Amino acid sequence: MNAENGTGRDGHVTIIGAGIVGASTALHLLQDGWRVTLLDSEAPGSQTSYGNAGAISPQSINPMAGPGMLKQIPGWLLDPLGPLALRKRYLPKALPWLMKFVAAGTPARIADQSKALAALHAPVIDAHEELAELAGVKHLIHRQGWLSLYETDANFNSDATGRQRMRAAGHEIHELGPEEIAQLEPGLAPIFKHATWVPNSGHTANPGALTEAYARQAAAMGTEIIQAKALGFEVGPDGPHTLKTSQGDLKLDRLVIAAGAWSARLSQQLGDGFPLESERGYHMMLPNPGFTTRRPVSFNERKFMTTTMEKGLRLAGTVEFAGLEAPPTWGRADKLLTHASQVFREVDTSDAERWMGQRPATPDSLPVISGSPHHARVFYAFGHGHLGLTGGAVTGRHIAALVAGRDPEIDLTPFRVDRY
Repeated sequence: MNAENGTGRDGHVTIIGAGIVGASTALHLLQDGWRVTLLDSEAPGSQTSYGNAGAISPQSINPMAGPGMLKQIPGWLLDPLGPLALRKRYLPKALPWLMKFVAAGTPARIADQSKALAALHAPVIDAHEELAELAGVKHLIHRQGWLSLYETDANFNSDATGRQRMRAAGHEIHELGPEEIAQLEPGLAPIFKHATWVPNSGHTANPGALTEAYARQAAAMGTEIIQAKALGFEVGPDGPHTLKTSQGDLKLDRLVIAAGAWSARLSQQLGDGFPLESERGYHMMLPNPGFTTRRPVSFNERKFMTTTMEKGLRLAGTVEFAGLEAPPTWGRADKLLTHASQVFREVDTSDAERWMGQRPATPDSLPVISGSPHHARVFYAFGHGHLGLTGGAVTGRHIAALVAGRDPEIDLTPFRVDRY
């Protein structure tokens, strides 16, 4: 059998990027019968996929851009503890992306984006459980819901439309008051007036280990894993035939670019430019916080999350626009400790460990899950922003369908690489 009737027994796929999206894609392609090479400059799961908050959230269907969000941005930029920072010297480079982000915040576009995200994310927990079972790590996937907290009536009321969209997409949402919040998470400070609890939401207590396990299973199924940097391509009449890497040249049959925030640099070389920006995110790991949370908890006004991981409590969040090369602004991470001291009754922040990663952000909050309009054997899987772990397993499934020439399970038109 071959690609024309649904499997890749005679073909080979090279995947650039060994994060959660690339590793998931490798497993789906292997199950289809393709031979696979997985290439990354770092070890699988050691970059952005390592440092996220661990949420696997099917209810994440509201795009980042929106009238409420846009009105808050100036205040955030002026607030020393605010969730957003933009380095002044980077503004000219970020401005085209920011203008597209603003343009994506109209009611009509938000409705379309939300519909696309709802379709993409509906099966995400089941999809991860299937891959985790294959990799022997199903114990890393938990279904204990998601709690989102509000300190003010105004912010809770401003999110009413978003809650309505989630309910319309079939998600069960409970609205809670202070007493119910304390029952769910006793360690929280009594400063929250409202909360929403989504019971059918999941998380992993070790996203790095989950990604590593997927890659390890791919290797056990025959994938060649190469640690090298992708530099560029040699392109002929039938598309790219050679990948130039820091460890030498690789011959290409079919190609998937799943390199996160670095993907647009590669896609542009193939004639598929895309407005991708790095949303630099920070986290702090507290190895001995003195308590545990039972599920991921997000703090609406402060725009950060906490999740109890295998090695402690992770505080994850904040957004910084400064490009891929600028050194970390560790003060962004340190501010998370200030927030933690205010939102929990008691928390031990000693021996905290700081981390920074590069989230691949698109202006419309929709990832790129697409074939190339220029090269029949090139495919793209990047731009998941804050939701790479959430969307990783289903993205791999859709890319496998595209590579094999099958109809995907959902309409992938909103995720095309040439939509801009």
